[in-house]
Amino acid sequence: MTTFVLVHGAWHGRWAWDRLVPLLHAAGARTLTPGLGASDGLHDHAEAVVTALDTVRGEDIVLVGHSYAGLVVREAADTRPDTVGRVVLVDGWAGPDGSSLFGLAPETTVQALLGAAGSGSAIPAPPPAAYGVTDPDDVAWLAPRLVPQSVRSFTETTRLSGAVDRIPGTAVWCRPKTYAFEEFGEAVGYRTIPLDAPHDVMLTHPEPLARLLLQEAEA
Repeated sequence: MTTFVLVHGAWHGRWAWDRLVPLLHAAGARTLTPGLGASDGLHDHAEAVVTALDTVRGEDIVLVGHSYAGLVVREAADTRPDTVGRVVLVDGWAGPDGSSLFGLAPETTVQALLGAAGSGSAIPAPPPAAYGVTDPDDVAWLAPRLVPQSVRSFTETTRLSGAVDRIPGTAVWCRPKTYAFEEFGEAVGYRTIPLDAPHDVMLTHPEPLARLLLQEAEA
């Protein structure tokens, strides 16, 4: 049996996968959706994912990271390289050892986010439209669930030994493109696959994403 460990991105929670999980279960897969503490840093988040990985025994694991969690899942996979069978980034930030979201993002994005945080330690969540969510019903569902994200999670840099680079990986990038997610995937040696959907694809287009993840599990 395949277990998909689904790791949500910044400002989101494990609820981000609510529309995708039933589709994977219907195909016979198991899922885990670890939560990332909103006030924690990147290394805390990676440890939370490692804890989830350690609960899985005797199953094929596909580790999926959305957006910011691309950095998180690569650090977690680097810690458990013999446990994870495949890494899949979904519009995910990624880079070599020592990467951070603020180190990869355009300077204009960094300054905008820091400006939103002001003198505080957390960045308020952007509106749903920032994730490509525009349907009124989806906006009404998503907006009250978004939470602030710690500045620390965007400034901490990944600690990678290189073990993660021995694990097969795929970078799914959504188009129209928002950031250089295709290039991030290529730079770490992953196969890249385009998907016609907005950034929060798991909310707006769960069916094609589920099909793609299941195909990657078979690979």
